Amino acid sequence: MRTTLDGALLAGIIARLSEVDERRAARYPGDPGGRQPVHTCYVPADKITDDLPARWGAEASAALDEHAADPAALAAAVGVPAALAPTVFERVRAKLAAEPVEDLRVDFEDGYGSRDEATEDTDAVRAAGLIAGWGLAGVGIRMKSFDTAELLQRAVRTLDLVLTGLGTPPPGFVVTFPKVTVPDQVEVLVELLDVIEQRLNLGTGALRFEIQIETTQAVIDHKGRFAVPRLIEAGAGRVSGLHFGTYDYTAACGLGAADQHLAHAACDFARHAMQVGAAGTGVRLSDGSSNILPVGDNVRPAWRTHYKLVRRSLSHGYHQGWDLHPAQLVPRYCAVFAHHLETAEADGKRLAAYLARTSGSILDEPATAAALARSLRRAVECGALTAEEVTRSCGLGMADLTALVERR
Repeated sequence: MRTTLDGALLAGIIARLSEVDERRAARYPGDPGGRQPVHTCYVPADKITDDLPARWGAEASAALDEHAADPAALAAAVGVPAALAPTVFERVRAKLAAEPVEDLRVDFEDGYGSRDEATEDTDAVRAAGLIAGWGLAGVGIRMKSFDTAELLQRAVRTLDLVLTGLGTPPPGFVVTFPKVTVPDQVEVLVELLDVIEQRLNLGTGALRFEIQIETTQAVIDHKGRFAVPRLIEAGAGRVSGLHFGTYDYTAACGLGAADQHLAHAACDFARHAMQVGAAGTGVRLSDGSSNILPVGDNVRPAWRTHYKLVRRSLSHGYHQGWDLHPAQLVPRYCAVFAHHLETAEADGKRLAAYLARTSGSILDEPATAAALARSLRRAVECGALTAEEVTRSCGLGMADLTALVERR
């Protein structure tokens, strides 16, 4: 057959794009695999105790017993659909007893405030002594920012004290880096972590961190460029997550206190910028917090607000968020479990139809099949569904779901 393009030309193009493909693959390695927690609990460093995870679970269970002692009360108190309330009620109770806290940061920043040097030193050493003992899958600290020379010195000293005290950080240890404004700050943190790893005889790249996206400059830089990709690149492979900071960001946008909440359109813009900037990089996303705490006479109203915000975050593709109070665990798990229970049957049928290549009203692509598998796997990992329930819905076991998620 006659053609116009010759083999030498095509070989040159293939060679050229092969180099591009290699760089793209390095920049966008895809999901890192493993479990992503549904939340991160932030606890001020002066409030931590050796029994903290169990204590949070007990306090959350006590709040559930007092304000939603049965499925009907849970539906009324939180907003869980009545048809799902019995299942959600039992599974949330079991979750609070078995694994109330999935991820935890000891907070040395806004939740902790400004203390004298000796006090923060003492709290940092104490945190190092407690962190390993909690036995959590995810744990770490939020240090102060690099906004000023004074804050930088304090942040670095606290980081040094905690890591030196730990010696070898537990698996899943991560540092939360707040109020980042420029890639230079990220580069400096990387350099510091390099030195700490060398001097503590840790493996190269063992220390990872999350960047808090809570300044406008972390979304759009001073030249009008999207900043997230540059911040991730500056992290040199150490950035594990981006965490949205609701209140600093909305305040920086000029919003009044009444409009500083996760459902504001300004937050949607920032979150979408985070999604696009981090897509494919393996850097995971976490939404921010609700500062309406379920205390005193405000338990049920706060629960309903938190539940709606978590459901909204899930629908926007944010599967993790912050919790600041033990009683927030109730609406957190209610929202996550209800979300998975509502979608699991349909997701399972779609995935089964895709694998069987059967005809139907929805024609799914491989990327959607991976998303369906990832959602079902998340449901099992957090306790919303059992592995047996997922297998009944789609015919796949956990290993099969993981294979679909990782297929690229």
